[in-house]
Amino acid sequence: MEKLRNLRKQRGYTQEYMSKIIATDASNYSRKESGDVRIFDDEWEKLAKALDVPVEEIKEDRQIAKVSNENFTVNDQASAGNYYENYCNIPNAVMDNLQDYIKLLKEQVESLKQELQQYKK
Repeated sequence: MEKLRNLRKQRGYTQEYMSKIIATDASNYSRKESGDVRIFDDEWEKLAKALDVPVEEIKEDRQIAKVSNENFTVNDQASAGNYYENYCNIPNAVMDNLQDYIKLLKEQVESLKQELQQYKK
């Protein structure tokens, strides 16, 4: 987000200062400013107000970056017609473990249902 970064620097503001404006930490603000994390519309408005400019002067559309995935992609349709893709990288081993755990929980639920039925009789 070059426009935002350049204007922030021109005004002499630090990332720490800007992070407080949108109620986040400096590390997260840095990721937002670099385009790694989405800046929401309400945050754009707060940043523009702090920089004393219209939102349109600093807001940029985030480029879509492709990230390799083993398992799946989550797509999120953002407001104002901007399209964002969020990718999740979850190793197959973790997914398999979660599926096994879900199966175990379902079995326990069924067992408890049967036990409850016995108590009701």
